[in-house]
Amino acid sequence: MNEQFNALIVDKTENSFSVSVKQITPEELPQGDVFIKVSYSGINYKDGLASIPDGKIVRSYPFIPGIDLAGVVVSSEDPRFKKGDEVIATSYEIGVSHFGGYSEYARIPADWIVPLPDGLTLKEAMTFGTAGFTAALSVQRLEDNGLSPDKGKVLVTGATGGVGSFAVSILAKRGYDVVASTGKESEKAYLTNLGAKEVVSRDDVYNGKIKALDKELWAGAVDPVGGDTLASILSKISYTGSVAVSGLTGGTSVPTNVFPFILRGVNLLGIDSVYCPMETRQAIWKRMASDLKPEDLSAFVQQEAALEELPDILPEILKGKMRGRVIVRL
Repeated sequence: MNEQFNALIVDKTENSFSVSVKQITPEELPQGDVFIKVSYSGINYKDGLASIPDGKIVRSYPFIPGIDLAGVVVSSEDPRFKKGDEVIATSYEIGVSHFGGYSEYARIPADWIVPLPDGLTLKEAMTFGTAGFTAALSVQRLEDNGLSPDKGKVLVTGATGGVGSFAVSILAKRGYDVVASTGKESEKAYLTNLGAKEVVSRDDVYNGKIKALDKELWAGAVDPVGGDTLASILSKISYTGSVAVSGLTGGTSVPTNVFPFILRGVNLLGIDSVYCPMETRQAIWKRMASDLKPEDLSAFVQQEAALEELPDILPEILKGKMRGRVIVRL
């Protein structure tokens, strides 16, 4: 390999903050068992936070963001991986305290790496990315807790985002009657094409008022929003239904009460894609490569960006202006 390669460096001092592409050497990468030539990464909400000075994601500077990546092993000190293996690395400390995927090369601990499953290319893996993995894990948890297509409609909030888009598609593929909620009226056709049977406004989910118990509308829900929206959803879930929550774009405080839980037996399922056990992680990725894989993954890609474009693109995810996935080509 070349002695120097390109990486997106976020740097912060007492008087300045910068996001720019710079050349670094392998010696500047952190410790890790596996040295990887990165092919693709993606843009996630955490990556947007890493690109602003007060995002509270990056723990030390200078830093390389990017919480997920897919690429080819250049060398490995761990017998589980060898030169030429195609691999995926997402979550754990990647892009938070360990240099991430916005770099032509990465060094990653072997325990954080998933072999690329049959049925997926590296580009497809990052089209799914952390967002797709989170959506698939959400559906798995809902079904493990009794959700099935005959139980009734399933709500997906933040439906045009990465997690929401994949949740709509995966649920529809599995035969569910999906209700997609969005604040973007212009994206109805996009959501319908993904498989939503009904597209509703975010105001139909939360209109500013939260009842202790409301009319039962949905058998389950995938919610990457949280906050007041989650509280409102819980009041409208059918008896013994479940809500899989994975995000906090709507806030971290959930002003709910015990009634949905003790009078309707509602389940609130926390979805953790960061420290999800490796056995579960590998099983979910295998499902994403087979029975959960959409017919056309390219439909989820809003844009394919180069490393040099990221300083301008990253803040856009914090403004809610992205649809589906933006993948990064290294």
